[in-house]
Amino acid sequence: MDSYDNMLFDNMRFSNKPLADRMRPRTLDEFIGQEHIVGKGKLLRRAIESDTLRSSIFFGPPGCGKTTLAAVIASSTNSLFAKLNAVTSGVKEVREVIAQAEKNLKLYGKETYLLLDECHRWSKTQSDSILPALENGTVKFIGSTTENPMISMTSAIVSRCRVFEFYPLSKENIKRAIIEANNDVERGMGSYNAQIDEDALEHIALISNGDARCALNALELAILTTKPVDGKIRITKEIAEESIQHKVMKCDERQYYDMLSAFCKSLRGSDTDAALAWFARLIYAGVDPKIIARRVIVHASEDVGLASPQAMVQAVAAAQALELNGMPEARLSLAQAIIFVCESPKSNSVAVAVDRAFADVENSFDEPVPIHLRDTHYKGADKLGHGVGYKYPHDYKNHYVEQEYMPKSLKGRVYYEPSDMGSESKIKSNINKRRSQS
Repeated sequence: MDSYDNMLFDNMRFSNKPLADRMRPRTLDEFIGQEHIVGKGKLLRRAIESDTLRSSIFFGPPGCGKTTLAAVIASSTNSLFAKLNAVTSGVKEVREVIAQAEKNLKLYGKETYLLLDECHRWSKTQSDSILPALENGTVKFIGSTTENPMISMTSAIVSRCRVFEFYPLSKENIKRAIIEANNDVERGMGSYNAQIDEDALEHIALISNGDARCALNALELAILTTKPVDGKIRITKEIAEESIQHKVMKCDERQYYDMLSAFCKSLRGSDTDAALAWFARLIYAGVDPKIIARRVIVHASEDVGLASPQAMVQAVAAAQALELNGMPEARLSLAQAIIFVCESPKSNSVAVAVDRAFADVENSFDEPVPIHLRDTHYKGADKLGHGVGYKYPHDYKNHYVEQEYMPKSLKGRVYYEPSDMGSESKIKSNINKRRSQS
């Protein structure tokens, strides 16, 4: 095969790549988004431009530019690059990269970057295999992952890397990527003479939800499947809707826990609208609604408690409605309970009380139950003196009588201190009355 055939073959192979791959930025100036780390004057940009970037981990959602930026680094520095995928590579491949990196450093003075996609998938053994090379500077590591490395990766690797968090691309970022791909004759769809209506552009940018890969795939599909009229392809909103029908909702483990945290904090913070927004996002992302129901039940006690006892009733009823009716009907019951918990007066006195009680179990002496409180429902209990001295509250005025119920070592301890919120103000008043009588 001569050089012309090789060039033709390379061109065919390039043209068969998806549009998103063909349009990968080649320089920092072409790179879209992540201005907080690669904007003019930012640390990561300065490190790349000065070829002083050390081992790093890029983490963030799909389609936001992690792998693309690694490729830009590879093409804009004087270092050598090796690329592995954590799913398919093992310790053997890592050792081969390290051996070649040592050779290149000794013979040519060239440093080597190891680019590792899906780096969170590396086992501890694989991670440990590269540690000596990171320590002595034989290789510099760039890991790309959708998972939070603080949770999903070994601390030994993370401690030797600078972690950069990537955010979903903004709608304006996505629009720019679509427009540039549509106009680019060399790598994009410029030769098709396609015109994108503004509402079609808006729809693709919105539904792709920060994922440039998804947006460019939709653009390519729309153009390739639309017949030209008078030599021009027009992409209308209807065509755009067919090309990208459902919103891309990302919910990896990190995003799941972040959204659930936001939901719970919105319940506690009495922000009904925010709680409903996170509830809708969690359900849309495919989270089991039973998880939502369980969290609402927990917060009905933890953050509302006896300030509004009906909150627990609403929460449990919503969980039962979910069991009986299923989704989507149970969305109404869950939403009702969410709103009730949000709008209820807040008190964490129940949570504080039970935490204090359990703490004392671990830290106090475990003495026998006082004689007057012991069980008397078995034959011979009276011969042991059990129950002697017990005062039956219903025999006394207001069905209350002062007597000691606490374990001896905990006498005088107070766990439950009602707040002044909602129904607890009445409970507080009753407690104060009893104490004043004793």
